[in-house]
Amino acid sequence: MVRRTGRRPGNPDTREAILEAARGAFAEKGFDGASIRAIATGARVDPALVHHYFGTKDKLFLAAMNSPLDPLDMLAEATAGERGEIGTRMVRAFLEIWDGPRGTAGVALLRSAVGSEWTTKLFREFVVTQVLRRALPGLGLDPEEGRLRMTLAGSQLVGLALARYVIKVEPLASAPAETLVAAYGPALQRYLTGELPGVFPAP
Repeated sequence: MVRRTGRRPGNPDTREAILEAARGAFAEKGFDGASIRAIATGARVDPALVHHYFGTKDKLFLAAMNSPLDPLDMLAEATAGERGEIGTRMVRAFLEIWDGPRGTAGVALLRSAVGSEWTTKLFREFVVTQVLRRALPGLGLDPEEGRLRMTLAGSQLVGLALARYVIKVEPLASAPAETLVAAYGPALQRYLTGELPGVFPAP
């Protein structure tokens, strides 16, 4: 039988073929450099099918990363309200996601992020384009300052996730969520809006 080399029709394998092509394109060219058309070509489908299955490039990237959430939703929740409580709201929203049904996908994402150079590059693209870039407008910070502040805060959340959900270090792993909100919230708040001696004054 001659193997078909043309575009794939819509079938159960189409979605996975698009995701496989997307992971390769995002890892090789980065989020900004990878186009829907190039991803469609790699998957041997029409670009309209990519939009049909995933909508936007942002949503395709989140699906390719198996992200348990759209970071924009968590960031919107964290930045809605008093500026002095952003850190607390961010930690609470983060724990609600990871302690819930979507936490399993989050653990898989973290484990894959350190599994190889390829997956690490994808995860870095995820952090830069889906978290940092989208968070800065809500924080109202200078882009350069905001990127450093967000990476400092993000390092706390990633460390929390690794210790609580992946390595499962006790008593952190079984501590009540509100205990962690109270402990981590002020630290994130300082990173995001407080004075950082030798780096930035309080905004």
